[in-house]
Amino acid sequence: MRILLDTNIFIYREDDHVLSEDLKQLLSVLYKLKVELLIHPLSQSEITKDKDVARREIILSKIGSYPTLEMPPDPVKDNSYLATVGSTEDEHELIDNHILYAIYKDAVDFLITEDKGIHKKAAKLSVDNRVLLITEALTFLSGHLQKDSFTTPPALKIDYVYNLNINDPFFNSLKDDYPEFGDWFSSVSKEGRRCLVYYNDDKSIGALMVYKLEEEPIDITPPLPKKRRVKISTLRVAQMGYKIGELFIKQSVDIAIQNDISEIYLTHFILPEDRLVELITEFGFYKVGINQRQEGIFIKNLLPEKKELLVLTPFEITTRFYPCYYDGKDVNKFIIPIRPQYHSRLFTNYKGRQISLSEYAGNFIVEGNTIRKAYICNSRIKKVKRGDVILFYISKRKQLTSIGVVEAIYSGINDVNDIVKLVGKRTVYSLNEIKFIARQSTLVILFWQYLHLNSPLSLAQLIKLGVLRCAPRSILSIPEAAYRKIKKAGAIDERFTIN
Repeated sequence: MRILLDTNIFIYREDDHVLSEDLKQLLSVLYKLKVELLIHPLSQSEITKDKDVARREIILSKIGSYPTLEMPPDPVKDNSYLATVGSTEDEHELIDNHILYAIYKDAVDFLITEDKGIHKKAAKLSVDNRVLLITEALTFLSGHLQKDSFTTPPALKIDYVYNLNINDPFFNSLKDDYPEFGDWFSSVSKEGRRCLVYYNDDKSIGALMVYKLEEEPIDITPPLPKKRRVKISTLRVAQMGYKIGELFIKQSVDIAIQNDISEIYLTHFILPEDRLVELITEFGFYKVGINQRQEGIFIKNLLPEKKELLVLTPFEITTRFYPCYYDGKDVNKFIIPIRPQYHSRLFTNYKGRQISLSEYAGNFIVEGNTIRKAYICNSRIKKVKRGDVILFYISKRKQLTSIGVVEAIYSGINDVNDIVKLVGKRTVYSLNEIKFIARQSTLVILFWQYLHLNSPLSLAQLIKLGVLRCAPRSILSIPEAAYRKIKKAGAIDERFTIN
């Protein structure tokens, strides 16, 4: 990103006065984003006209450390531009016109200035969205900073690549497959690249996802256009059995949502019977091409275009565009009561949950790592079907909190082994608990976890809204109007609901 600083911004920054809080924060953001800050060549000539001799000498002594915009476009022969901004003999306005022309001709991405005259001219030229006051620049550019405040299990650490041990055996196969791995590791370490890492009991690496936010074209033919994306640079799991790969997919989606990004991608040398490809395609990644290194490029879109939805069933929408889900009138909605201890184990990314001592000790709750989960009970309800929306209500705490979409339903099961085969590691229930439940006819619901309500709803709120009359004791069907009330009162993020 190339940003031109107007003379007044440069003076605010480099004179001997205390910086304003907004400018101080903006400069910090610009530094973190590693943007290219430029000065227009005419800014130096403008500074030489400053009648404050002391300030002039200070500023002139520092301006040489800034890169200048080389061969800036000249508006002198652009009659249309001059007719819009107005002809002038005033030297200050002439310089302003030249500086603004750099934006008009796309020589830079943004101009930061406090000059009200420039802002008025920018509006006439319809480039005012790229000419920013300090406060506007701070608000806009802060949104481009990488946010890492998403919820992770304690066993998974958010770290920097430079804190990893390149001699860990975890990296041996990567070194064999990529001769340039050492150079890449050094490069991303210096860049300050972030990662999610799981350490085994012996402190060796068991799983790793290296990621970054970028805004570049993607190297295929034809290239995909420049766009803000989450790039998964490395996704590798050596410690099997904990569903960490599925957890990494879930965390990459959380990173994208946290940073207001709608696309995730990774590159990967495709192997026969490739487990990584199987994993990522299951959750909506699809191959878009091959780059010059002959790596497959896989992209996941979080927000689909309307034309993509026309040929998909509600459940296909749900799986292809996770975390989006279909919640239109074609699917039913149900409230499912769940005990607090089971909710805590099933939804480990719920911010209001109590973390267990076992997790603090570095252990995973495997069913909490998954996107695809299982719920079992003795309900005799028959209406639940694939694609239906289910909302989980924590009994005792009396809160409606979490959203899922039904993948499959199995009713009337009594054989414990059949239940165990269906739920695998997707359920919170132990074998003894399953045996207890299976004494009666058992209902198994396989579902995908989606969002949590941004504003969990108490029983009192649900009663006031007319959604419930009392606490639900079993699976309860609710009408469409009641779901719409929940959606609004619970502040469900409607970017990710399709209807």
